Amino acid sequence: MGQIARMQRAAATAALLTVALTGSLLAGCTSEAGRSDGRGERSEQPSQNSVRTPATSAAPAGPLLAVKIDNVSAARPQTGLDQADIVYAEQVEGGLSRLMAVFATKLPPVVGPVRSARESDLELLRQFHDPTLAFSGAQHKLLPLIDKAPLTAEPPENNSGAYFRGGGKIAPHNLFLRPRRLLPSAPGAAALTTGFRFGSAPSGGTPENTRTVRFPSARFTFTWSAQRHRWLVSMDGTPTMTADGTRVAPATVVVQYVRVRASRFHDVLGNNSPYSQTVGSGKAQVLRDGKAFDARWQRASAAGGTRFTTADGAPLNFAKGQVWVVLAKA
Repeated sequence: MGQIARMQRAAATAALLTVALTGSLLAGCTSEAGRSDGRGERSEQPSQNSVRTPATSAAPAGPLLAVKIDNVSAARPQTGLDQADIVYAEQVEGGLSRLMAVFATKLPPVVGPVRSARESDLELLRQFHDPTLAFSGAQHKLLPLIDKAPLTAEPPENNSGAYFRGGGKIAPHNLFLRPRRLLPSAPGAAALTTGFRFGSAPSGGTPENTRTVRFPSARFTFTWSAQRHRWLVSMDGTPTMTADGTRVAPATVVVQYVRVRASRFHDVLGNNSPYSQTVGSGKAQVLRDGKAFDARWQRASAAGGTRFTTADGAPLNFAKGQVWVVLAKA
């Protein structure tokens, strides 16, 4: 009996050592944050829910994917934009706009055109656990901050096989991404740790058929479609369609009024890069179900999500489906 017991203890010890060794090897596999420029890839033609906030005690979901999307007229129509869970619209140099599409529940075959990152993105992405950021280019002084940020940077030179040039557009508006070459699968809704809540609409609200949000050199218009029960997006006066002819139509639109200040960085022409500050608090307006609801937003720290509340302080639920957040100047 003693010999059998010793054999059992030896087997258990060997199993524990195997588990420990495996854990150490996995811990040693890390992703290296990279830099970007995104030229020289081959040309090719691209083809073409509910969201919840996880419990704080749950294990972190896998990394989600955030993609910087070109939004000047030469870049349109974009590919894969309708498949994003969240689309952020931010102001960039010259008063123009750029998008950041966040994918957690789906990974479309192709997304793009992909363009450069901004300092504001790093603060915005702190809401998510170890996100993967796909981008092409950044101001050279910003690159060290991207390297140090708690994210996995995936510009073309880090993973050239995930990118290609095509789509019938001219450079630099023709760089596209194959998301499944960066992530093996979509992590699911639990990765969307923004603090957004989804459910029934609050009482009240003002009937709203259309709403336009203006940047100095860009504008977004959201028109309610009772038939689709969605907000139809137009940008700079033109309906927003994807490359396969799908009209982009989120279920909820958030106009979040934030401080937009000058950053430390400039583009190649010397224009200052605006910084949209998303930590703090302020006013917002939430569009859902054909109504506009006045709201307050609050994000106490960069590592936390953003809470939206009604005038009386109650959580303000969003409609299930895609959410657009326009970061407008307060």
